Amino acid sequence: MSKPDYVYVTYIETTPEKLWDALTSSEFTERFWFGYRATSDWKVGSPYDLAKNGSRAVQGEVLIADPTNKLAYSWDVVKEGVEREQVSRVTFDIEPRGGVTKLTVTHDNLGPKTLRDISGGWPMVIASLKSFLETGRELPADLPTSGAKETSHA
Repeated sequence: MSKPDYVYVTYIETTPEKLWDALTSSEFTERFWFGYRATSDWKVGSPYDLAKNGSRAVQGEVLIADPTNKLAYSWDVVKEGVEREQVSRVTFDIEPRGGVTKLTVTHDNLGPKTLRDISGGWPMVIASLKSFLETGRELPADLPTSGAKETSHA
């Protein structure tokens, strides 16, 4: 049985160049990724780190670096107190579509805990990225991670 894949697709009013810069600039990632900085020289085989306030949460290796087209890296959760699973992979496919850019994020080779965590995480991160590129403002860092409780009106 193969491991599940997680795929998220969105369209952003930006250029592939600006999207690439946002994904690979530590200053940009820290803004839209709720304080996490992605750090690498973005060359194939180079190390990659995702850290907040100096504490690493994810480490990996750059697997594909094709500026303005595709970025992929391994994803190994190393956050203190978090149980580690097998290393997974994140791929960002960037495609110009007229005045917008299509972004497809694929996270594969997932263990059950990583799938659960990224299923809530990626939509927030990508929504913040989209907001940041389109308006200059990322989503608030204190964004609730679960929906408000529904009330019944019987």
